Amino acid sequence: MSGGIAAYKACTVLRLLRESGHEVRVAPTEAALRFVGAPTWEALSGHPVTTSVWTNVHRVAHVELGRWAELVIVAPATADLLARAAVGLADDLLTTSLLTATCPILLSPAMHTEMWQNPATQANVALLRSRGFHVLDPAVGRLTGADSGSGRLPDPTDIVAAGLALLAPQDFIGRHVLVSAGGTREAVDPVRYLGNRSSGRQGVAIAQRAAERGARVTLVGANLDVVVPAGIDVVAVESAEQMGVAMLGLLPTADVIIMAAAVADFRPSDVSDHKIKKTSSAPTAIELRTNPDVLTTLTAARTPGQIFIGFAAETIGGDELMLAGRDKLQRKGCDLLVANDVSGGQVFGQSTTAAIIVDSRGGLLAVPSTTKIDLADQLLDVVATWESEAG
Repeated sequence: MSGGIAAYKACTVLRLLRESGHEVRVAPTEAALRFVGAPTWEALSGHPVTTSVWTNVHRVAHVELGRWAELVIVAPATADLLARAAVGLADDLLTTSLLTATCPILLSPAMHTEMWQNPATQANVALLRSRGFHVLDPAVGRLTGADSGSGRLPDPTDIVAAGLALLAPQDFIGRHVLVSAGGTREAVDPVRYLGNRSSGRQGVAIAQRAAERGARVTLVGANLDVVVPAGIDVVAVESAEQMGVAMLGLLPTADVIIMAAAVADFRPSDVSDHKIKKTSSAPTAIELRTNPDVLTTLTAARTPGQIFIGFAAETIGGDELMLAGRDKLQRKGCDLLVANDVSGGQVFGQSTTAAIIVDSRGGLLAVPSTTKIDLADQLLDVVATWESEAG
């Protein structure tokens, strides 16, 4: 880290990396230690901390550190650090290590808005990116003092996620992954609709990890409650019928189709063109009709080599969940199916989940409670294995 007030947030970055099972060494600048001292970094990392190339000279520390690292994250990266890295200065342990590291390097800038927008800083960022550095855009929000604007250090969880994404296997390069996410809404009148509790978090997590593993990703999103990361093509839909049309139109170019959306099974037979008013009499019953089955329609139109993954949200667990998953797998004609128990308010809208993944070859993978990002990776691992075995 370099010397900015946001250095205290790097403590959380370090903690998150350690909790993910990674060994971390800290290389601060002298200015960084004015904000958070060496004892803190040594306690959190479990390694000695120094800013100087003159410590442990016999080990040639900057070369050793650069060769040892599988990933370098600089957070915060000040305007000064960006400038020094851009011209290749090497006057402390951090900048010399940047020159010796051959692994991915992620820079997370943090500074006042005027400094970030200055043409010199923007030129340095452009130069660094052209040389293969990964530079996050800073967040927008409260800065030092009463100021607000662009230049805030991104959330530590976002920094860690961006860093670890650089270590992801690039096993989906050349593949087009089509993902559906969110919950469809079926109009009752111009104001009301029938819907479900899906936030789209799991589908977006799958799209994100597929993109980070090299895929070209298209996300058909229905009423998402989460932001879709950059680099993913998004097609916004509202209803089950709209989702079916969008997915079918994109199907011919897709290699992997992952139907993670919660698609309404029913819709009102008649949609009022005006708001239905509340009266003193009994409410009017809403007659329902069955929606087309999007996943079944897609699998019926499959071409050789395509892989289809369905999802099943159930309110049962254990063996019953497994049996329901296998039944739906067969009925829908997909290759893999992810089933989870959503009873008791779990899964929908949450950052964690648990599931079982069944496949048409008789395989079963139980995924205990974990993050939706981790489930996305485990599912993509299964898909990658499925493809290699099919090949």
